[in-house]
Amino acid sequence: MIFTVAIDGPAAAGKGTISREVAARFGFAHLDTGLLYRAVGVLGGDPAQAARTLRPEDLTRADLRSLEAGQAASRVAAIPEVRAALVDFQRRFARRPGGAVLDGRDIGTVICPEAEAKLYVTASPQVRAHRRWCEVGGDEANVLAEVQERDARDMGRANAPLRPAQDAVILDTSAMTIDEAVARAVAVIAARRGEHPYA
Repeated sequence: MIFTVAIDGPAAAGKGTISREVAARFGFAHLDTGLLYRAVGVLGGDPAQAARTLRPEDLTRADLRSLEAGQAASRVAAIPEVRAALVDFQRRFARRPGGAVLDGRDIGTVICPEAEAKLYVTASPQVRAHRRWCEVGGDEANVLAEVQERDARDMGRANAPLRPAQDAVILDTSAMTIDEAVARAVAVIAARRGEHPYA
C-alpha cells in the first residue's frame, strides 16, 4: 500500500510534531525533510556536494535543531543544485510501500504533488516565534525577527517557494493545543483513506 501524506508549513507551526504523531497513528514512515537541508547547511563546504553525498547518519547530528542550523537550511534550500540533489531522495521515500509522512516546505507543491493527503500547517508569526523562543531561549524580539526573516526568504525564493498546495487542507494551529491539531490532522487523513479517524 502506497499512501503519501504531505505536510507543509512555516517554521514552528507544529508540522513536525503533527507529522510524527500522524506517522505513529497510521504506522507510516516519517521524514522531516528540513533535516536534510539543516544537515547540508551544517556540514559546510560546497552545499551542492554536501547534498549529493548526504548520509543517513548526517541526519542524527545533535546540532540540527539549533536556530543557526535552521537559518543555514533556509540559505542552502534556495540553491537549485541542492534542491535537485535532495528531490530524488524525498520522492523515493514518499512512495515507499507501507505509507509515508513527509514534512517540509514544498512537499505538496513540488516533491509529491500526487500525495494522497496534503496539509498546510501554519500559525501567526507571533505564536510561532513564542514557541521557538520557548525551545531555544534568547531574546524573544530577536526570535520573532528571525522567524519573519525566514518566512520572507522561504516564501520569496524563486525555486519552490513556501505556499499551500491548491488542494491542501489549511490547519491554523495559532489557538490550538497540540492534541487538537493532531486530532484534526488525523481526521483529514483518515477521511482521505476512507476510514473513521478513531477506528
